[in-house]
Amino acid sequence: MESLVYKCPNCYAELKFSAKDQTFTCDYCGSHFTEQEMQAIAAQIEEHAAQRPKEEVQTDSEFNEHTNVYHCESCGASIMADDNTSATFCYYCHNPVILTGRVEGEYRPSYVLPFQLDRETAVQHFKDWCKKHWFLPKDFLSAAQQERITGLYVPFWVTDVDVAAEMDALGKKVRSWTSGDYHYTETREFAVARKAKVVLKGLPADGASHIDDDLMEAVEPFDYNAVKPFAMQYLSGFYAEKYDMNMAAMFPRIQKRAVQAADQTVRATMKNYTSVSVTRSDIKVMGTKWEYMLLPVWFMSYKYRDKIYEFALNGQTAKFVGEPPLSRGRLAGFCIGLGAAVALIATVLGVLLS
Repeated sequence: MESLVYKCPNCYAELKFSAKDQTFTCDYCGSHFTEQEMQAIAAQIEEHAAQRPKEEVQTDSEFNEHTNVYHCESCGASIMADDNTSATFCYYCHNPVILTGRVEGEYRPSYVLPFQLDRETAVQHFKDWCKKHWFLPKDFLSAAQQERITGLYVPFWVTDVDVAAEMDALGKKVRSWTSGDYHYTETREFAVARKAKVVLKGLPADGASHIDDDLMEAVEPFDYNAVKPFAMQYLSGFYAEKYDMNMAAMFPRIQKRAVQAADQTVRATMKNYTSVSVTRSDIKVMGTKWEYMLLPVWFMSYKYRDKIYEFALNGQTAKFVGEPPLSRGRLAGFCIGLGAAVALIATVLGVLLS
């Protein structure tokens, strides 16, 4: 086999041969493959190993020269901005940030999904959300808080995944009928077997460790049909987070989502049975193709009673997610007022009925 075969098809790290179980294993992402499996996917890896075009190399140079990075010593965030946009505070914890220099070319994304919502529209969506939540702290959306609503390009690894799935199950078909005074139930059992290759396109996972993963998954989906090849002008007026988790670190999350999606896809082919009990399931990621993208999110954080609450607005679709803080004082005031109103109504009714 060529040396290319010994690269992990999921995270592209070096594979090691295990004499114990006769498989090729990856110490970085935990994948393991037989020699036959590696031969079968070698052609796909070769397709992904093409040389980068000159235009990308030129864009790397421009990115290096015109992108500044700011570091937050409080929470560790690394914020990127172009020469014309300076960062003065951390979008996450609101502490001052320090300009630390330029950004290396490895952090240049391949694609960017431009913002579709401007600041004024984003602020209005936050205000509309606040109207639906009565017991927010009084300063939750003060003028100062509105200024901290940040247009942030979040670093995402967007992955195409090839999955091999095998599943055995016991399927049951049950029918019941009544004849005369008797009720009958017939149960038929079937051995069900499925073997499939599932191709999943565009599985996303954010590559910034301190941004809440559940929040970013909740703000999905994004429409990748609108992505553009990365160009510096898209950063103008916005911030971008620098990823700190590479492909190997991201693979467990991608693997989990891919396996869940493949499992649901295979199970969906068994809907013609009354019930299905899976007896064996072997679902394995056989190859990945990664793209590093910047995806648009309007981000706001709010600190209340030593807890940071995070809120995100999809900068393309306007989907809003976040857990509202509860002001105990406002809730207590409401309960006291409600109790007084109930007592007053009871008193009036008592007088009228006496």
